[in-house]
Amino acid sequence: MHCREYADLKKRPTKDAVKIIYDEFYRGKPAQQASLEIELINARIASDIYSLRTRAGLTRKQLARLAGTAPSVISRLEDADYPLGSLRLLQKIATALNRHVEFRFVFERRCPL
Repeated sequence: MHCREYADLKKRPTKDAVKIIYDEFYRGKPAQQASLEIELINARIASDIYSLRTRAGLTRKQLARLAGTAPSVISRLEDADYPLGSLRLLQKIATALNRHVEFRFVFERRCPL
C-alpha cells in the first residue's frame, strides 16, 4: 500500500481491529513504533527458525547439537516472546540449517502499515 492510498483509507471509518489499535497506541509515538518493530522482528525470526528446523526434520536437541548450543536456547529462540539471540548464534543456527543470515538496512518511507 502506498502512502497516498493509506491517507485515503484513514479518512474513512474502519472496523479493522489492527488499524484501530495501531492508530490508538502506535501512530505518532516513535518509542512505541520501535518497540512494535522489534517484536515483529522477533516473531519473524522465531517463526523462521521453527519452520526451517521442522522442515529439515530436526528436533530442538539435534539442531542445538549442530549449532553448538543447548536445546533450551533453541526453544527460547523459537518463542517470539524471548528477545533475539546474538548475531553469532543466529549465524550458527543458519549454518546448521544450510542457510545464511541476511540483514538489510532499508529506506523507511515514514508511512505506517
